[in-house]
Amino acid sequence: MEYQYPFSIDWSTEEVIDVIAFFEAIEKAYERGIRKEDLMDRYRRFKEIVPSKSEEKRICSEFEESSGYSAYHAVKKMKESEDADLVSMK
Repeated sequence: MEYQYPFSIDWSTEEVIDVIAFFEAIEKAYERGIRKEDLMDRYRRFKEIVPSKSEEKRICSEFEESSGYSAYHAVKKMKESEDADLVSMK
């Protein structure tokens, strides 16, 4: 991993940790798959920290530019996979 996670200087330490946990969940979805429930929990917490759609888009775009992993596509797949227990972007 040769990239940095995006964050805001306005967030608390706990919020930074939770946002990083969300992006780590996105990485798992791409690299080996993640339980849908785990990704959903981390996404919900991320949305508590980043409620604005425009800020979410900006932060997720920064993450995608540096990592190559699309949070948007992973979350979309998570929401669309009603029957699946695992979200895998492979």
